[in-house]
Amino acid sequence: MSDTKPPVPIKKLHQDLLGWYDRHARTLPWRVSPNDRKQGVVPDPYRVWLSEIMLQQTVVKAAAPYFDKFTQKWPTVTDLAAASLEDVMAAWAGLGYYSRARNLHACAVTIADDWQGQFPDNEKDLLGLPGIGPYTAAAISTIAFNRPANVVDGNVERVMARLHNSDAPIPSAKKQLAALAAPLVHRERPGDYAQALMDLGATICTPRKPACSLCPWTDHCAGRKAGSAADLPMREKKKPKPVRTGTAYWVRDGQGKILLVRRPEKGLLAKMMGLPTMGWETATSDGSADPVALGLPKGGWRALDGEVRHVFTHFELRLQIKALRLKTKGDSALGHWIIEDDLADAGLPSVMRKVARLALSEGG
Repeated sequence: MSDTKPPVPIKKLHQDLLGWYDRHARTLPWRVSPNDRKQGVVPDPYRVWLSEIMLQQTVVKAAAPYFDKFTQKWPTVTDLAAASLEDVMAAWAGLGYYSRARNLHACAVTIADDWQGQFPDNEKDLLGLPGIGPYTAAAISTIAFNRPANVVDGNVERVMARLHNSDAPIPSAKKQLAALAAPLVHRERPGDYAQALMDLGATICTPRKPACSLCPWTDHCAGRKAGSAADLPMREKKKPKPVRTGTAYWVRDGQGKILLVRRPEKGLLAKMMGLPTMGWETATSDGSADPVALGLPKGGWRALDGEVRHVFTHFELRLQIKALRLKTKGDSALGHWIIEDDLADAGLPSVMRKVARLALSEGG
């Protein structure tokens, strides 16, 4: 394992990486290219912030369509602040980790109300905003405002582990890898450097089969020289996630409309639209379900074949689906009744979309 001293002079690392980035920077909808930046184009802090929130736990390919949708619907942070939380949650549906959407809206409101619609330009003030942690504050300050900051995501951790041939396992080694990255922060082009390092990890120094022959740091990489690059970073063995079970209710009324409900204001999938469910919402839930507790009929249910499986951050969910066809028009007191064609635009989270797909495939 190496210490925190760079394996070669920092100036050489900067020269090689930024030269590579100038030629190979990814084209992303929220990014100002290195060439445009040299011409004086300034990144929009709103777009930088929005992209960084969306990219938490989400790959670029999945986040990009949502970014386009949000920026078309809400072009500025004040537009987003003026939207209802329900509309924001509906637009976010399917992207997962829904606390991000709630914090996104809360942050937009705070910026509109307390910062006159302008993002603060430094890590300290950014850290005081809802949903912004150390990584996001560093990323916004350096990408949007070109301030030197140590921006360390999973891509950067991987590059540092290989560059220094560090076998300390993730996640306990996060602080050590951040310390390895800190001396390399560029002072003149910090925004481009941060994005170059992330691009390097995303496109060349990939988790599997890194393209070492194409890497601008290949001659400097201790992991490549030792033949261990592909095995780094080492990872601690994950504990198996606990499993929760429950029941989802698929109800059609006499007109063929489907029952949706808005979930409670707090807890999992808070304020999201979804199907009625029971038995899984807390760690102490025992999986039992009684439709009467939801205001639904006691009898007449048909259990559908198969089950829906969905992995949340801290547990795996397995849902049985029960279906019921009413003879009369649906009672509006139970929730919202929509036609099948409107399901795609109902703002359902991913797990509820899975339930709907299975129910429809079973003729529900």
